[in-house]
Amino acid sequence: MSWGCGRRHFIAAALAGSYGLAHARGPSTVLVVGDSLSAEYGLKRGSGWVALLERRVAAGKLPVKVVNASISGDTTSGGRSRLPALLAQYKPDVVVIELGGNDALRGLPVAMTRDNLAEMTAASQKAGAKVLLVGIQVPPNYGAEYTGQLAAAYRDVARARKAALVPFMLAGIADAPGADRLFQADRIHPREEAHPRILDNIWPELRKLLPAPGATQP
Repeated sequence: MSWGCGRRHFIAAALAGSYGLAHARGPSTVLVVGDSLSAEYGLKRGSGWVALLERRVAAGKLPVKVVNASISGDTTSGGRSRLPALLAQYKPDVVVIELGGNDALRGLPVAMTRDNLAEMTAASQKAGAKVLLVGIQVPPNYGAEYTGQLAAAYRDVARARKAALVPFMLAGIADAPGADRLFQADRIHPREEAHPRILDNIWPELRKLLPAPGATQP
């Protein structure tokens, strides 16, 4: 066999091997960075919306792995400080940022919340991940100005960074008739029966960022 012919076979084999390795890569990783609303606070394990998401992608045969890095009580500042290590460890394809509620409960400046969300979004995108921002709204007693500013913070960051957005994860829950029955005694954390609705609120935007059934990662 001549070197020219052998070289062509060698190159073809190398390319085929590279192609095979690329398509042998594991599923897309979805990293959820949130607070108690995503960390199953007050719920039995496996009943929160993130666990329901894992079951939904499995039922749909989507090549997706879900990592829940949510911590009860976390703020956007806490998430921002934790994010670099999480990105390095999990190398996610999608980052879901569900933070800001504890900022509001503590009366932290909305400008700081907005900056933290923007920095987390930028860092995730720089690491090669798509980003979904999951917003929260506060009760009317916080005042119309604060409520409007917080809602605008999520919209502004999503628009500036071209990220996906769910404006209010508790839509149809917190604003539903008889909402108290859907919340735990603290009136902050949804009960187990509300979490399927939370997932339904998040799923349409998240699904757009996920691969099709049977798809492989490049």
